[in-house]
Amino acid sequence: MFLLIGSLATADLLAGLGLILNFFFHYLIHSETINLITVGFLVGSFSASVSSLLAITIDRYLSLYNALTYYSERTVAYIHSMLAVAWGVSLCLGLLPILGWNCLKDTSTCSIVKPLTRSNLTLLSISFFLIFIIMLHFYIQICRIVCRHAQQIALQQHFFATSSYVTTKKSVSTLAIIVGTFGTSWLPFAIYCLVADHSDPPVYTYATLLPATYNSMINPIIYAFKNQQIQKATWVLFCGCFQSNTSFHSRSPSDV
Repeated sequence: MFLLIGSLATADLLAGLGLILNFFFHYLIHSETINLITVGFLVGSFSASVSSLLAITIDRYLSLYNALTYYSERTVAYIHSMLAVAWGVSLCLGLLPILGWNCLKDTSTCSIVKPLTRSNLTLLSISFFLIFIIMLHFYIQICRIVCRHAQQIALQQHFFATSSYVTTKKSVSTLAIIVGTFGTSWLPFAIYCLVADHSDPPVYTYATLLPATYNSMINPIIYAFKNQQIQKATWVLFCGCFQSNTSFHSRSPSDV
């Protein structure tokens, strides 16, 4: 769980750094080569962020579907494999423009994100839609498992039907916020990449890309600060102390 959150935090941190570097070199130092490197850096970091979100989704599903065997060495191996694949693919996507898949020699093939070609940006957009569909599928499965668990707990402990309804509604609402935030952040830019042309005003590109950058700012609130162990560590980090009378309980990965 913390490995995946660390991966997401690292990717979002690199994305923020890439945005600063891209702005600096694009508007203050006009160099096509350096601009190409910073754009490749941005592609790789944002790809790693989205891939980490997918890995967290899969981890949540595994923690509920295989609750008895989740805390095993086999699960740790799965997590390491997912991280290796996620960062490996992200690194390859970031290197593609630098290795030659760009429009520096033929400006007619440029996309709305120069110097990326239209085919390169189309590949990235289609990859995003595929990841979004996979995440949506897993969260639907998680909702079904949560609803089934809530009903079983209500029957075993003789709860009222309203108690099960409230628990299920809260869980589904949390998942809806996660999927909704991710979708509204990235879908406008992904759709615009498929339908727009490089001759369109750049302001449209920035307007659709802005919500995607906000997603990296929202991710810590959604995936990290809800965890009580991270709250405790943050309190110690910034306050230098910790209230011993405050109760912090370890939570499962599905709650993060």
